[in-house]
Amino acid sequence: MTTENSGLPVEYTSARGFLPTVNRLIEVLEAAGMKIFARIDHAAGAHEVGLVMPPTVLLVYGNPKGGTPIMLAAPQAGLELPLRVLVREDGDGSTRILFHPIEPLLREIGVSEALAGRLGPAQRILLEALKA
Repeated sequence: MTTENSGLPVEYTSARGFLPTVNRLIEVLEAAGMKIFARIDHAAGAHEVGLVMPPTVLLVYGNPKGGTPIMLAAPQAGLELPLRVLVREDGDGSTRILFHPIEPLLREIGVSEALAGRLGPAQRILLEALKA
């Protein structure tokens, strides 16, 4: 795992299998009032072109109430929003989630700490979902 201030993605291991992890993340995000804007199945895309990759899904999620004020303050934040989390299965069968910590990214483009901090809970909920 990398540090949250490096700009690099952070990675966490789930105690659940791949599909239960994906389903749990969706359940927890929706229960917190967030919308799943997209579910991109990279493994299915690979299969469509005759390639094989381990199960890998990207969830694009958020809430316009949280993201819109940030994009109004710094339109370039639209490159980072909505939030994303990658769920993937390793070669050893373990399931991992990865995401870029959003607060440092937003601060780098000039979003105030107070405004950037509004999205931290939307990522911390991912870690809580892994524990439950």
